[in-house]
Amino acid sequence: MRDQSSIFEAMIEITPYGAAGEVTGSAYLLRFEQTSVLVDFGLFQGDKEDDARNVVPGEIHRNHPHAVLLTHAHLDHCGRLPLLVEGGYRGPIYATDATRDLAELVLMDAAHIQESDYERRKKRAQKQGRKLQRTDLPLFDTSDVEQTLELFSVVEYNTPIDVAPGVTAIYHEAGHMLGSASIEVICSSNGNVCGRVLFSGDLGPPQLPFLRDPEPPSGPFDVVVMESTYGDREHRPLDETMEQFAAILVEAVSSKGKIFIPSFAIGRSQNILYYIAELVRTKRIPRIPIYLDSPMAIKASHLYADHHDLFDEESTELVESGSLRDNLRTVRFTETAEESKALNTKEGPFVVIAGAGMCNAGRILHHLRNNISDPTAHVIITGYQAYGTLGRKLVDGLENVSIMGDYKPVRAQIHTLGGMSAHADKPHLLKWLGSVLTSAPSASTHVVLTHGEDEARDALGESIAEQYSIQTVLPYNGITLELP
Repeated sequence: MRDQSSIFEAMIEITPYGAAGEVTGSAYLLRFEQTSVLVDFGLFQGDKEDDARNVVPGEIHRNHPHAVLLTHAHLDHCGRLPLLVEGGYRGPIYATDATRDLAELVLMDAAHIQESDYERRKKRAQKQGRKLQRTDLPLFDTSDVEQTLELFSVVEYNTPIDVAPGVTAIYHEAGHMLGSASIEVICSSNGNVCGRVLFSGDLGPPQLPFLRDPEPPSGPFDVVVMESTYGDREHRPLDETMEQFAAILVEAVSSKGKIFIPSFAIGRSQNILYYIAELVRTKRIPRIPIYLDSPMAIKASHLYADHHDLFDEESTELVESGSLRDNLRTVRFTETAEESKALNTKEGPFVVIAGAGMCNAGRILHHLRNNISDPTAHVIITGYQAYGTLGRKLVDGLENVSIMGDYKPVRAQIHTLGGMSAHADKPHLLKWLGSVLTSAPSASTHVVLTHGEDEARDALGESIAEQYSIQTVLPYNGITLELP
């Protein structure tokens, strides 16, 4: 099923520069005649080897993209944009209004973290009497982010917009996070449509809190570039997940344990609060102190309120009635580092929601270093954990882990809640693709699976072949696919 060669004769070319056989670093260079368009340009995330891959490939520099089309604001989709701008890019970056606002938050936070890390490394180097290495420098700083934000151009859902010579884009609701989109790209020459390509972006499952469900666009499409993060599994039903979540919280309250939930600041943190509010509202758990220990998640929550027009009907009703606020009245925002550190000396029970979601950075590392060896503590994993991250090691059941240079035995109770993912699982991915294919069927549609590890891509590809008689293409970084 893995085809590493060109699959079409040349006219439209698509080259992935990330998220091909993995789930971070999303970036796709689309070339058509003399036009180049970049769809997403995200950071690789994981271990130090992944950090070293966060560059602008020479082929992208040489092609001078006319525009960037951004599907959503997660760092693995937008995090290399400042590198592109630092390297001289001055074209537009098209995104929805909510994506633009959230990307500012995400990129500024990443810049501040890198600047702080750099200052620490510089002081350490000075004390040791050595020079800093090139790898010690920040990937980008706040000035790079400011220049990047100036290039954003806001688009509306379901509205065609000319983004480059011969290239039109249409953004469709992806249901993954606030402002997320699947992007339809139409290539035309001399007034004739030469090809239609659909980039799924990250797709959410139905009925995510706050978000409208994904809206598969009508084709026909020559190529569908589709995410496959959970292409090899079916999420646990949400009602079962909620019962499991409630049982963990009730047990922790009974034993006066601390609950730590590593969480992405945008989307996941807000969803977890929503789920807790639902458990309180239905009296399945008692009220319990909750600490949102993430300045970025706090700011993101305010941005959610600013874009309430994007909410689904159920969330809108809960917000307008005041029910959501009432059931979350035990939530406290811990803005400062001092407030965060104070939680380590506080007696349980309480819940801490902190980033980063894969336990590879942020305040959650400090909490885990102080509590991972406590058998009364609970760590609840609610999202995908990439290879090499601390979160993945905990999910895989390692008995000892290194946290911030300290080697710690894992005695805390580790839980994985599969039903809270913001990514569609295999059945929902197949249903989304089926809607795309049946709305305007085309026997020549090619499906390219990206943003998934190989096991997930293989499994999803086999199911697509079985259900829709389409052989999928599984590209790798730098391998160009050509469309006639």
